[in-house]
Amino acid sequence: MDSLSQNSSAVKFYSGENIPLELHKVRIVQKLHLVPIERRLEALYEGGFNTFQLNTTDVFLDMLTDSGTNAMSDKQLSAMMIADDAYAGSQSFIRLQKAVDDVLGKKYLLPVHQGRAAEHILGVAYVKKGSMVPMNYHFTTALAHITECGGQISELLYPEAYKIDSDHPFKGNMNIEALEECIQKHGKDNIPYIRMEASTNLIGGQPFSVQNMRDVRAIADKYGIRLVLDASLLGENAYLVKQREAEFQDKSMAEILLTFTGMADIIYFSARKLSSSRGGGICTNDIKVYKELEALVPLFEGFLTYGGISIREVEAMAVGLYETLDETMISQSPSFIKYLVEEAKKLGIPMITPPGVLGAHVDAMSFCSHIPQTQYPAGALAAAFFLISGVRGMERGSVSNQRDENGNETYADMELLRLAVPRRVFTLSQVKYVIDRLKWLYDNREMIGGLKFYYEPSVLRFFMGKLEPTSDWPQKLVAKFRADFGDSL
Repeated sequence: MDSLSQNSSAVKFYSGENIPLELHKVRIVQKLHLVPIERRLEALYEGGFNTFQLNTTDVFLDMLTDSGTNAMSDKQLSAMMIADDAYAGSQSFIRLQKAVDDVLGKKYLLPVHQGRAAEHILGVAYVKKGSMVPMNYHFTTALAHITECGGQISELLYPEAYKIDSDHPFKGNMNIEALEECIQKHGKDNIPYIRMEASTNLIGGQPFSVQNMRDVRAIADKYGIRLVLDASLLGENAYLVKQREAEFQDKSMAEILLTFTGMADIIYFSARKLSSSRGGGICTNDIKVYKELEALVPLFEGFLTYGGISIREVEAMAVGLYETLDETMISQSPSFIKYLVEEAKKLGIPMITPPGVLGAHVDAMSFCSHIPQTQYPAGALAAAFFLISGVRGMERGSVSNQRDENGNETYADMELLRLAVPRRVFTLSQVKYVIDRLKWLYDNREMIGGLKFYYEPSVLRFFMGKLEPTSDWPQKLVAKFRADFGDSL
């Protein structure tokens, strides 16, 4: 089977309509709930206008995240039934170890219960007070673990990355000149590792190119600094490389993945993303690194052959890693995201372009230009969209930031509403519903008001924090919805 026939974009419709085609069939379904808008308003107040605090019985389409919400395959589910449920020496772990070697090219594996556990272990092992970690962009938990250990980060992107509407294919590229300047300024001995994230979650799921990672690798070699790859969304990053980087358009997913992973000294990942299962891992070919991290896994996670993961999930993870090589599977989410972004753009809705991975990202700064950043426009947009649609998205803006050491607010580079599109979960009609309700809200955007915290944890406040509206704007939005839609849900 050639590469052309392995993704839905190769299928042309006689009608001329350009829509993504699902290359899977649905065999198990889960009932959804679309509750009245009045109940959704109550749910927002109960949850402190934080979509993380909503109960799923009030949620229609859950687009909060793709972490742990991707649909498993029949092969993954069947593999869970043959798990070797042993505390030590499990054959399930041996199968996972082989999958990591085959797919990621790393022979030493340390399992952990999820991606942030890997970040914790890397922080404890390598980050100290005064450390500086250069990266293409931070992720919330990566930043939290580095700062908790006394370190700082330096985000090194090219200016193009911060442009909302762009056709640049690799906005996640690390700024090579800035990386060299950062190392010279802070000294290589104060830099425990360079971190690259595939793909940059907080700026719209934007990928980086193979060539960019080659350039980063050359700088790492020049100064003798380890290169760490967060591979949680590496499959989708590799798929976009195949679409956008000329050198790799005829390469297989396996070849592209191994090209990336071969340049990293340490790889860590969340299996909740990378392999549509639960768990995570740290892997390397460097026995010295393995020995440096080995003792921390039993201390914080579990024994070395399960790392706090259910053995059944270990089996599912192994199968899921092999399925990452299947372009039919990996292309589904990016193709739906592309459709959602492009159709929304046609309607004038401000979206991050080009379409990335993980989800479609709405530019809340433009959508809610009347709301000052001090009143968290992305959080307000996430709450307003849930209110009028029942669709739960995630705030990816200043609420997802954290205050500085003096307690001052730090404002995000971008204020985004992320609408995650997990693999093989939603139908095209559901995506069209999202676009329809997003258009109605955009036409009524001036009615959306701001938010303010009334409960604010000091760390990862976007998970547990609670906010309240700065006026009665939610009630006015409900009234407008009823005027336009009548008794519709």
